[in-house]
Amino acid sequence: MAFSNLVLLFKLFSFLLLFRSTQSKLSADYYNKTCPKFQNIMQTILAEKQLSAPTTAAATLRVFFHDCFVNGCDSSMLIASNAFNKSERDANINLSVAGDAFDLITRVKTALELECPGVVSCSDILAVSARDLVVMVGGPFYEVVLGRKDSRESNPSIVDKNLPKALTPMNELLSLFSSKGFSAEEMVALVGAHTIGFSHCKEFANRIFNFSKTSEFDPAYNPVFAQGLRKLCANYTQSPAMSAFNDVYTPGKFDNMYYKNLQIGLGLLSSDQAMVTDNRTKPFVDRFAANETAFFDTFARSMEKLSVYKVKENNDGDVRRRCDQFNTLQ
Repeated sequence: MAFSNLVLLFKLFSFLLLFRSTQSKLSADYYNKTCPKFQNIMQTILAEKQLSAPTTAAATLRVFFHDCFVNGCDSSMLIASNAFNKSERDANINLSVAGDAFDLITRVKTALELECPGVVSCSDILAVSARDLVVMVGGPFYEVVLGRKDSRESNPSIVDKNLPKALTPMNELLSLFSSKGFSAEEMVALVGAHTIGFSHCKEFANRIFNFSKTSEFDPAYNPVFAQGLRKLCANYTQSPAMSAFNDVYTPGKFDNMYYKNLQIGLGLLSSDQAMVTDNRTKPFVDRFAANETAFFDTFARSMEKLSVYKVKENNDGDVRRRCDQFNTLQ
């Protein structure tokens, strides 16, 4: 009996050693030897792009989130459709993503391929771009480990069930984030990315036009804000690009004003406004509104966690030569 136990322990120990050896090889200095100018090249291009197109930070953050939540942070969101393959970009929720993010990634990848061809993955470029742009517009710094590989597939049919939408009920939102390993607090912090960027009128039109038999607009809105949105979006069906800032006061600055806006009826999307009335999320909205440091700390921790969600390593993926195309025709 004692001998059999010893054999069992030996096998368990061997398994643990093997398991440990196959664990994540991601590291902050992954490109130090293979592409030492990686950070400098990225920072230069990111700064130039953000200065010329201030919507780049919000767009890139959204692409990063949409990429990671759909089968992991593997840059499958960056693939463009071709005659043989439809990609995640074709999913309805992704059609409104601003093109500045894709243009940025193309610029960075082109420069890195000239400096160190075939070395830096598109997944790492996207993860670092999201972090650095958040910092550029006033948000918190957080560690991004490197070494991700790029996905060999991009399937639009799995997008909708993996991403939150403007009209998603709170129960479903919490369930979706929980299925990815995120708590209610982390969800509220991640949604705080709406402190920058904008939303198209179609995303909140149901709240400002013919809301109910007794009210033209959602009474949860500040009345003055609602009337302003009604004027802004009056012709949104003819002009689908019409949009409004998620944060009406500091739309280009990453801060905690978004949560303060929710408290006074200035939450643009119904899913956002619901966070201030639901007992499971309201305490975090109130805490982040009162304490920007608490928001930044939780956001940074949550983004670190998100950035390694179901990443691909080693032979599980490729380093794409172009971020919008697979290395082999699909």
